[in-house]
Amino acid sequence: MHRWISIPFCTVFTIALLGNGTLLYVIKTEPSLHKPMFYFLSMLSTIDLVLSMTTMPKILSIFWFNAQEISFSGCLMQMFFLHSFSIMESAVLLAMAFDRYIAICIPLRYTTILTNAMIVKIGLAALSRAVLLMFPLPFLLRRLPYCRSHIIAHCYCEHMAVVKLACANSRFNNIYGIIVALFIVGFDLMFIGLSYVKILRAVLNLASKEERIKAFGTCISHICAILVFYTPVVLSSIIHRFGHHVASHIHILMANFYLLFPPMMNPIVYGVKTKQIRDRMLILFQKWCRSVVPNAELVGTMLSTRPSAIDYCHKKLSS
Repeated sequence: MHRWISIPFCTVFTIALLGNGTLLYVIKTEPSLHKPMFYFLSMLSTIDLVLSMTTMPKILSIFWFNAQEISFSGCLMQMFFLHSFSIMESAVLLAMAFDRYIAICIPLRYTTILTNAMIVKIGLAALSRAVLLMFPLPFLLRRLPYCRSHIIAHCYCEHMAVVKLACANSRFNNIYGIIVALFIVGFDLMFIGLSYVKILRAVLNLASKEERIKAFGTCISHICAILVFYTPVVLSSIIHRFGHHVASHIHILMANFYLLFPPMMNPIVYGVKTKQIRDRMLILFQKWCRSVVPNAELVGTMLSTRPSAIDYCHKKLSS
C-alpha cells in the first residue's frame, strides 16, 4: 500500500513547493508588494519550504524505496530543524497579527513602527527563540539509553516519538516538551487573540458597513493560516500525551497532517484572499500562456465569437 499512500503525500509536497516558491517569486519581483505584510508572508513561505524539505524527501523514500533507516544523529538533526521551524512559524503568525493590529488600529503610525529594521529584528527574535528552546533537546535525548525497539512509530523523528523509545526515566524530557509546547502555543495564541480583540473593537467602531467588510477582509487570510497551523498542532500534542487508547495510525495521521497541510494551504489561502498577490499571479499566468501558445489571444477571440469562429475555422479548413 505504500506506493498508493505516497500519491497524496507527493501531491501535497508538490503543491507546497510550487505554491510557496511562486509566492516568494511574486513578492520578490513585484515592487508594490515590498511591504511589511508581504515580508512576513515571505518568511512564512520560507519556513514552510524548509519544513517540507526536512521531512518529505525521507517520507517519500520510505514509501518508494523502503528506505526505513535513519542514523541517530540524522534523526536528532531532523527533529531539531522540524521543531525549530515550527516554533518560528508560530512566531511569524504572531508578527502578522501584530502587523494587522497596527494597520487597522493605528494606521497613521504603520510606516514609522514597522520599518525594515524592525522587521529584521522581529525575524531575528523569532529565529533566536526557536534555536534557544530547541538547542537542549538533542543533548537531552542523546544522554538517554535506548535498549528497547529502535523503530519509531512515525514517518519522521518527532520528539515524543523518540522519547518513548528510551528505557530510562524520561520524565524531565516529557516535562520540558510540555513546558515548551505550552509556552509557545499559550504565549503566541494569547497575544494573537489579544490583537484580534482590539482589531474587532476598532472595526466595529467604523462608520460604514463597507469599511467594516474591507477591514475584516484584510484579516481573513491570516485567521485561516492560524487555524490551519494551530488546530493540528494542538490536537496532535493532546493525542500524544493523553490519548493512550487512541490507535497508532491516528497518531501517525495527525503528526503528518500538521506537517503537510499548512505548507500546502498557506500559499493557496493568501493567493486567493490577497488581491495584490492574486492580480500579480494572474499576470504571470497570462504571460506564461502567451509564451506557450503564441496565438492565445487570437484563439481566445475566435472562441468568444462562438458560431462565427466555427464558420471561420470551417472555411479555412475547406480552402
